[in-house]
Amino acid sequence: MIVRVNGININYEAYGDGKPIVLIHGNGENHKVFDILIDSLKMNYKVYALDSRCHGKSEDTKDISYSLMADDVIAFINTLKIEKPVLYGFSDGGIVGLLIAIKEPYLLSKLIISGANINPAGIKNFNLAFYRFAYFITRNKLVKMMVKEPDIESYELRKIKIPVYVLAGQRDIIKQSHTKLIADNIPQSTLEIIQNENHSSYIIHSDKIYRIIKKYI
Repeated sequence: MIVRVNGININYEAYGDGKPIVLIHGNGENHKVFDILIDSLKMNYKVYALDSRCHGKSEDTKDISYSLMADDVIAFINTLKIEKPVLYGFSDGGIVGLLIAIKEPYLLSKLIISGANINPAGIKNFNLAFYRFAYFITRNKLVKMMVKEPDIESYELRKIKIPVYVLAGQRDIIKQSHTKLIADNIPQSTLEIIQNENHSSYIIHSDKIYRIIKKYI
């Protein structure tokens, strides 16, 4: 389905019925990475799975930033009149979730993030060097966003008013110290490091992520 929000067309699918939960995917993906998670959630929840701008079937705009994507999701929630949803964001989706919780402290009921960072320095050095090289070669705007953004300050995290569940894989591309920094600066946070998993192994087309997040929802 297509809805026009924040001046652009956003593609989304809605499943199930019950308490609302919004799913935001990572860089270069679309909502279908959550296919197995959606199948589990839709039995008890109303699930909204979006394609971020410049991803999937959503509008490929000239401009993209984490702040713009956060504004898109805020407008999406308000336009569809979704009351106090839980938001689960993976990677870039987690960054978007943090920005939403900062910009609109009472829009969400809870936030769950996996493998998010608040600045590029939170990415492990080898991976960041690889992304910088990839951008040098491709000039891809999605890769550019990863190596230039986000720029969230610790004091901004301390403004978040809702419970936030901060997840990362034991072998994530995000430095574990950085993930801990995020959790330490959010007043109502819970940190969980998923053992024997990398950045996406427990999330993309996986039934593991439902078993992890269901206790937080």
